[in-house]
Amino acid sequence: MTERPKQVTSTHVVRIGRPTPHVIRLVLGGDELAGLPVGEFADQYIKFLFPVPGAVYPDPIDLATIRRDLPSTQWPRLRAYTVRAFDAQAGELTVDVVYHGDEGLAGPWAAALRPGDPVRFVGPGGAYSPSPDADWHLLVGDESALPAIAVALERLPAGAPATVLVEISDPAEEQPLPSPGQVRLTWLHRDDRPVGEALVAAVRALDFPPGVHAFVHGEATFVRELRRLLRVERGVPRERLSISGYWRRGVNDEGWRASKADWNRQIEAEESTATLG
Repeated sequence: MTERPKQVTSTHVVRIGRPTPHVIRLVLGGDELAGLPVGEFADQYIKFLFPVPGAVYPDPIDLATIRRDLPSTQWPRLRAYTVRAFDAQAGELTVDVVYHGDEGLAGPWAAALRPGDPVRFVGPGGAYSPSPDADWHLLVGDESALPAIAVALERLPAGAPATVLVEISDPAEEQPLPSPGQVRLTWLHRDDRPVGEALVAAVRALDFPPGVHAFVHGEATFVRELRRLLRVERGVPRERLSISGYWRRGVNDEGWRASKADWNRQIEAEESTATLG
């Protein structure tokens, strides 16, 4: 994974859209977007910066200085979001934020934004783009992974076969997902089921010819289950699989990021044990 040094980019809101009831589409602009290195990866992301109330930061804001001079309780909080689109000529960067009322940090913040409001972020980072030499592509995720899936579909080679499974809360959250590829898209409506339950069942039911390049991202519980399924049961090589828990039920973002490295090590140990067995 590549990630830009923790340089803070200052932008402002140009306009706001609502492509579905639970998605807020932020279009950001500003002189500092010029030359932003976006475009190499389909899962390119930025991290919005949220100052801690009452904390005093240097101007211009500098994360390295803040982390050197202030206690960790005063460090700005960061929330990662995929870049949905970047128009370098117009100087506009688009990010979709999932909104569920007053829940969480970024959703209520995005809902309160208005054109002209300042927005700061660090990044971009990223790691995945659909391989041009794959026999077929598998893209799996919940709402948090939908922007990256949308960008990946736009970048598929013409006619490339792709199976896409996206779990959302209900039919109102479906979006157009254009692609030059030969795409078989299934929307899975969660209703009252746990996040990811429908995705795991759908992946288990797939025919699985060789030559896949897979992207599986979203809530950590179902990602863990699918990682074992793909790596151990289906034998997908690690280098042909982009898989990560973007978030975890019952844990805030800071808690999830603090525990994610241990979580990954546990999964790798389980995979090694299963393979040896």
